[in-house]
Amino acid sequence: MLDLLLGKTAFLACILALLAIGYGTAHFTREARIRRTGGVRATKLAGNPITGFCKFLKAGRAQSNNQLLEFHQGLFSYPPGSATSPSSTPNVREISLLPGRGYRFVLTREPAHIKTILTSKFSDFGKGPDFHRLWRPFLGDSIFTTDGEMWKESRALIRGMFVKERVEDLVVFNRWTELLLRKMERGDVLTPGTGVDGGWEVDVGDLFYRLTLDVTTDYLLGRGVGCLENPEHKFAKAFNEVQRIQMLLTVLAPFEKLISRKEYNASIKTIESFVEPFIQTVLSLPPQGSSSSSPYSSTPPTASAIADSFLLRLSRLTRDPRVIRDQLMSILLAGRDTTAATLTWLYFHLSQRPDVYSRLRKCVLDSVGPEGSPTYANLKDLKPLDAAISETLRMYPAVPFNVRTALTDTTLSPPEGKGGGKEKEIAVLEGDCVVYSTIAMQRRWDIYDEYGAAAAGGKGVAEFGDPGVWEPARWENGWAPKPWTYVPFNGGPRICVGLGFAKTEMMFVLVRLLQRYERIECRGDWQNQYHKSEVVGTPGLPVRVAFFDAKN
Repeated sequence: MLDLLLGKTAFLACILALLAIGYGTAHFTREARIRRTGGVRATKLAGNPITGFCKFLKAGRAQSNNQLLEFHQGLFSYPPGSATSPSSTPNVREISLLPGRGYRFVLTREPAHIKTILTSKFSDFGKGPDFHRLWRPFLGDSIFTTDGEMWKESRALIRGMFVKERVEDLVVFNRWTELLLRKMERGDVLTPGTGVDGGWEVDVGDLFYRLTLDVTTDYLLGRGVGCLENPEHKFAKAFNEVQRIQMLLTVLAPFEKLISRKEYNASIKTIESFVEPFIQTVLSLPPQGSSSSSPYSSTPPTASAIADSFLLRLSRLTRDPRVIRDQLMSILLAGRDTTAATLTWLYFHLSQRPDVYSRLRKCVLDSVGPEGSPTYANLKDLKPLDAAISETLRMYPAVPFNVRTALTDTTLSPPEGKGGGKEKEIAVLEGDCVVYSTIAMQRRWDIYDEYGAAAAGGKGVAEFGDPGVWEPARWENGWAPKPWTYVPFNGGPRICVGLGFAKTEMMFVLVRLLQRYERIECRGDWQNQYHKSEVVGTPGLPVRVAFFDAKN
């Protein structure tokens, strides 16, 4: 019995010794590769599997509790009263689980690092095979999940759909905004207000998500999904559910196999069952398609409904139904959620700033008039409205957290004009993941002190206030962010192809609502509002706003 016990102990000891040797060998090999890059490790947040697992557990809990922004900002915090100052606090941290490939995560909010990833070393970074595998069930082999030639082909397919001439055509925006205004006039989407002056009260988040889904599906498919008419549309619910689970899978990537995908897969099937008839119809058309158009209808898609849509133009470039499906899914995500979230955050703040609202309304009335649709030229001239949207995107970039995988051994460049110490290049090895947060970077005090003051002739934080406070006046009065400190639409080769479309839609909707309503009033829980970080960052609580008709 003793011999058997000793034998098992010796066997276990051999196994542990082999694991230790393997771990040590991998560790020293990795350290040698880091030295060869000429860079250094980032400040360690977790340096072994145990502490690394704990950090991921906290990240998953933060995601589930809608505290991912607070968690990420906490990674770069320093103890109050310590000798460390905000300017010397590391803006890049590292989590190492194992020394093998794909188990090291670099988290950054440094503009120079984002510039490196998106431009100067663009070919060194990409989505990577693990990200592609995680997101493929949802977005397939689309522009948001691929690298190299496959990414170039996807971008080439959709770039032509967002040319200036099509963005300047405001017909789709006008169609659905007019429906929105008609329904608001009848009170179809509103409830009576309870304030002294009454007003009509609405959850603007729900309203804008339904509006932008109709706009996007109309633009893509030639027919809106009809969400303004049917707020309980199962397509919208499925789209929201997929995004919620997709973000959790991404945050907990090393442990994603532990997460149930039952609801995820069912929701993807719901989305595909809506899109599939459109794809089959367009592929049954001759290459040149049809020439007429029609608005939303509850009937199955017809050739005339698809005419002159994104889908029809895409079908002229590829006849592969899977390729068409993947591109549609990616543009649905980018076109619907980012715009709706930005408009919701904008009205969240406008409802508490009557001074800003009245100034924007006066600008619209002076330039466009009290009624009638604005032209594209009108929209380009409304600088105060553009400032309000830019400030909203600074505070709440639509995609608050992004990730890139190193495709080769490389480095992240240090801030310009700095060197030595903690400002050396950060080594990143093939398979390492770099997580960069635009929302954390765009709220950094030191960026405002150093860059904002210089750009505005000395008017920095003291002039325009806390960078964590929404204040459009900073843009109107000369403040401008230094390049790569403001990237709500990414930059470089991967800059958002639908940037012009999104900003035009937001401006158009904002103009029409400013014309129609003399003032608005916050009716929601402003104090307890929080940032809900899924694929797109949105308000976690309903944004209830009361709208008051213009007297004329």
